Amino acid sequence: MNELIKVVENGQHQQVVSARELHAGLEVKTRFSLWTKQNFGGFSEGTDFTSVVTTTVVNNGGKRELQDYAITIDMAKNLALMSKTPRGAMYRAYLIEVENKWNDPAEVIRRGYALLLDENKQLKVENAKMAPKVEYFDKQMHNPGLMTTTVIAKRFGKSAIWLNRWLSSNGLIYRQGNNWVVRQKFAAEGYAGYENWSDADNSHVVPLLKWTQKGQKFIYDCLIKEGVQPVMVTMRLEGKEATK
Repeated sequence: MNELIKVVENGQHQQVVSARELHAGLEVKTRFSLWTKQNFGGFSEGTDFTSVVTTTVVNNGGKRELQDYAITIDMAKNLALMSKTPRGAMYRAYLIEVENKWNDPAEVIRRGYALLLDENKQLKVENAKMAPKVEYFDKQMHNPGLMTTTVIAKRFGKSAIWLNRWLSSNGLIYRQGNNWVVRQKFAAEGYAGYENWSDADNSHVVPLLKWTQKGQKFIYDCLIKEGVQPVMVTMRLEGKEATK
């Protein structure tokens, strides 16, 4: 089948053609702007046709923008019939043949499979982007027992002093003497607990604030929202960028 007019697929998975190309192919004597005004009245914009702007090169090498329309095969067939030109019947027959091939069950299956492959490819890309964060989160959630502020801070490339200040400024903890204490609201949520810490000769025993898995996730989510990324996630993302 020799191509009379270029047929493309739009974002809504419809076959469309250029109104300007159809106008030229039908050899309509009326200028394009008047032709569209006279013939587009019975069609719906957004359903049957979409306004587009094309660029063409003029004689002096400059560029000129032209108004065009992407029209559906169904609309193009009607316009070909309405043209009443010698080429109208030829174009209509060609468009019907294109449409029949498009609707052939084997072709429908092929397009569906291609679309599925494309969606699967996009899903793999998205999963690859999320993998470092998911891996980090999974490791943290499966880390048994309580975790110190120092260890959590190191995960983000920060010091315990920095993280304690951040937790304090965000109202999670406060100073009580020389110790940090979680506020009752967050203690009731099960975010933190205490383990006794003593010096070498057991002469001083103090409660040491530590974070549960639930508390670690809460801190992690809050820091992520503020744009603070875990060190291992940042390193992996940078490493992937370097290999591109």
